[in-house]
Amino acid sequence: MKRSFWLLLLALSFALLAPGLAQPFPRTLTDDLGRSITLKAAPQRIVALLPSVTETVCALNACGRLVGVDDYSDFPEQVKRLPKVGGLYNPNLEAILALKPDLVIVSVYGKLHEGLERAGVASFAVKPETYDDIFRTTRLLGRVLGLEAQAERLVAQIQREVYAVESRAAKAAQRPTVYYEIDPTPYTVGPESFIGVLITKARGQNIVPRELGLFPQISPELVVQKNPAVIVLTHPGAADLPKRPGWAGVAAIRNQRICTFTGQQDNLLSRPGPRVAQGLQLLVGCFHPELRR
Repeated sequence: MKRSFWLLLLALSFALLAPGLAQPFPRTLTDDLGRSITLKAAPQRIVALLPSVTETVCALNACGRLVGVDDYSDFPEQVKRLPKVGGLYNPNLEAILALKPDLVIVSVYGKLHEGLERAGVASFAVKPETYDDIFRTTRLLGRVLGLEAQAERLVAQIQREVYAVESRAAKAAQRPTVYYEIDPTPYTVGPESFIGVLITKARGQNIVPRELGLFPQISPELVVQKNPAVIVLTHPGAADLPKRPGWAGVAAIRNQRICTFTGQQDNLLSRPGPRVAQGLQLLVGCFHPELRR
């Protein structure tokens, strides 16, 4: 009797610690648009419309289920051979439908889900923007795919990799002030965005005020006022920075502390997915050259 009681208690504890892991198909999940999506079975023909989603699906060992991806998905290597169906704001609905997907994973931005709904194709919307969203979205995709255990292993792996890099960064003596520019408009990153958290983990101090939001467009005068010690660019415009009014006197420009990450390096930084620790490593090397391997 006592043994049966402890076995029951153990089973209940597991259920509490891992909600949804034992939920069979069909299952109903809530996506990041707040919609209740019922999946009759684990999807086998998937179109992914975000590079970070493509990478996460593949990291869950489900790359073989992808039948199409957005124009920017290029990792891992095997997805380069998949049909491309447009970008975030210019998806090709006709091309997507031609692939006969049983699920399309979309961004919350844009209205692709409406066209898919009219065509009778299921969609699931995600919004990975904060650091915690990386793990939340990984677990959510694990439930969508019926790969909950794999998702938990992936979350643990990413967290281990980030911790290892963060531990190295902790050896740095200084915490330089940092301005991170996505494009020359200029758009930047707030402290609570996933990139903003990476800046903190790399022992940098983001000059952008928290109240401006996750990915704000700012006034160029703010950068002059804050006078950052380091500038990070994810576009090839470093030569133009001193030409901006007042910027020639910014410490990062005077001291040539500008790090430019484009192409695959930009992908590591700009995608909230399984390779986030590699993006963090880039920032650590930028902020603290003495820690570069």
